Amino acid sequence: MSKADIVDKIAKDAGISKAASEKAVNAFIEAVTNSLKKGQPVTLIGFGTFSVSKRAARKGRNPKTGEEIKIKAKKVARFRPGAALRDAVNK
Repeated sequence: MSKADIVDKIAKDAGISKAASEKAVNAFIEAVTNSLKKGQPVTLIGFGTFSVSKRAARKGRNPKTGEEIKIKAKKVARFRPGAALRDAVNK
């Protein structure tokens, strides 16, 4: 499902225009992004939790040459599904 599909589905289910639905989806994405940038998790009860975790620096290999390379430390976004979402997917 793409962002456009989500916008269409929300517009249809909520009985609002696609423009209003797209504004809502964009506002949600922006709110989650800004919260994660600040290091704050976003929890939607029953759906799941978006959070940021740190990935340590490590050594890797270039698969083409076999040369050892350094992979820098970085932050990554994570999603942990809630119980209701897990149950719905496994039914």
